[in-house]
Amino acid sequence: MKVLGIECTAHTLGIGIVNKEKIIANEMDTYKPPKGEGMIPRDLADHHAKVFSAVLKSALKKAKLKMNDIDLIAFSQGPGIGAPLSVGCTAAKFLAAKYGKPIIGVNHCRAHLEIAKSHSGFDNPLFLYISGGNSQIVLKEKSGYHVLGETLDMGIGNLFDSFSRSIGLESHGSVLEKFSKGGKYIELPYTVKGMNLVFSGLLTHAQKLAKSHKKKDVAYSLMENSFAMTCEATERALFLTKKRSLVVCGGVAQNKRLQNMLMKMCREDNIEFYVAPDELNRDNGAMIAYTGYINRKKSKKQIEKISPIPNYRIDSIH
Repeated sequence: MKVLGIECTAHTLGIGIVNKEKIIANEMDTYKPPKGEGMIPRDLADHHAKVFSAVLKSALKKAKLKMNDIDLIAFSQGPGIGAPLSVGCTAAKFLAAKYGKPIIGVNHCRAHLEIAKSHSGFDNPLFLYISGGNSQIVLKEKSGYHVLGETLDMGIGNLFDSFSRSIGLESHGSVLEKFSKGGKYIELPYTVKGMNLVFSGLLTHAQKLAKSHKKKDVAYSLMENSFAMTCEATERALFLTKKRSLVVCGGVAQNKRLQNMLMKMCREDNIEFYVAPDELNRDNGAMIAYTGYINRKKSKKQIEKISPIPNYRIDSIH
């Protein structure tokens, strides 16, 4: 079965193709806002609509296929930003109607988990999913997915983006990571509530200190605190569930400092650790295609609601 997947939850328009479980194409184009500006939903949607045709052609060329060769079209149904989600959904429905293909909606968060798990070789690990809009500790059970802990306000990626803009940097975690190297630690708020995380107080205090301290030092401290908080909550979840393996996924999982902190924690606790390659941790179409494939294997039923679900929680999947 050849599945084409469309990812469009935020700033990236990704189109991937899998042949059963093998990724044969994974093309993308990411919108970059003007310096000092955040993600404006209408701009994201306009970008995705503008580049969709080119990204689709590139994916098909990479896979050496034509649309008639595709057996199933999967699209990211949510969670995400409404305007770009609508572009992906509309494009998926157009292609499905034009070429007479079945269509399936995919939970974006689940796609991150499934593609990472498939490469880890672990049977049933604990998941740490961290991205721009999400920070969750997830357990997969027979009845569905259970969120053990999560951010109570903003995702860790949004924390980094908001702080970066406030000090005049491009709003991207990798930019802040490079900027913070060599910084010295300054005490900042540290808030963990059981296995839940709170980042807004950390952001507010860091923005205030950036006016009177070296921005590099504040940026370094912001990242160190947020990563330490994440590690603490994750370690509690590992002890609670007695899981012996941890899979880390999502856009922020690309951060090497966070990876090193988690690896050290897992090594001390005798826990197996895995983080997917960067191209599979950033938002991408291949993860949507792969999850669409495994969903289709379980059920041939056509989805009734072919529309975006911006607040589509992973623990609503059964």
